[in-house]
Amino acid sequence: MMAPNRWIPSSKTLQRPLRLADSTTCVTVSILHPPNRTSLLVRVHDVQNISYADQRAILNQVARMLRISERDEMDMREYQKVHPEAKEKGFGRVFRSPTLFEDLVKCLLLCNCTWSNTLKMARALCELQFELSNNNKASARSGQKRKRETSNTWPCKVINQMDGGILGNFPTSKELAGLDENTLVSEHKVLGYRAKLILKLARDVERGTIRLHEFEEALDDMSFNQDQVFRRLMKIKGFGSYACANALMCIGYYQHVPLDTETIRHLQEASSTKHTLYSFIYLFIYF
Repeated sequence: MMAPNRWIPSSKTLQRPLRLADSTTCVTVSILHPPNRTSLLVRVHDVQNISYADQRAILNQVARMLRISERDEMDMREYQKVHPEAKEKGFGRVFRSPTLFEDLVKCLLLCNCTWSNTLKMARALCELQFELSNNNKASARSGQKRKRETSNTWPCKVINQMDGGILGNFPTSKELAGLDENTLVSEHKVLGYRAKLILKLARDVERGTIRLHEFEEALDDMSFNQDQVFRRLMKIKGFGSYACANALMCIGYYQHVPLDTETIRHLQEASSTKHTLYSFIYLFIYF
């Protein structure tokens, strides 16, 4: 999984940092589905007390990631009608990030590279966020401290499951928008040309040039259709048809299939025959 998501196979637990209601403070959260229970268990680590507003903020992020809503439930049931095996095996939801901004940045990280490079770039951004939040913490200490109910304040850290490295949360548009372009490009070379695209996206979001909420609100607006949303996404610098198709899926539109050479290679490895591969694509398009 892309950082800062961490899957723990032994306990079948998803772990990552999430933000509290102030959109700044982070806490580490574990999500699991205990056997013989119909509900998820969401555990917040290293926190003594948590306000109702912070609880709602965490649950809203979990709901977005796991697509827990009436619309998502309806979409899953429609998909399972044309793919009964999905119902038998208990799958049919497409995982996404806590925010659309994180989704869009990760769509850029998927373009024109291997999966291993995508993982390295996502990790680099989370390492950067850890550095930024450490700087914020140092600044807060020199000024007036703000009281919180939680025992831990930012930065929040996650231990990388591969090598034990320290990661932060995924950076917000606000955190990225204020960065110096030359510094980001030179100090995080793994991002390559995407560094400038990510910075522009962050700055456009902060300026209000790109209104992310409008993309998601369009899903419930009968005057919009997916082709209109697709065209609006295509106006974002760096977004071609593949990135836009991925973004549409994250928003909730599934008619554009995001296929690139890496996806086809993976499907060919997972499928015993070309017929199975084409059947999969047909089902995806039909849905």
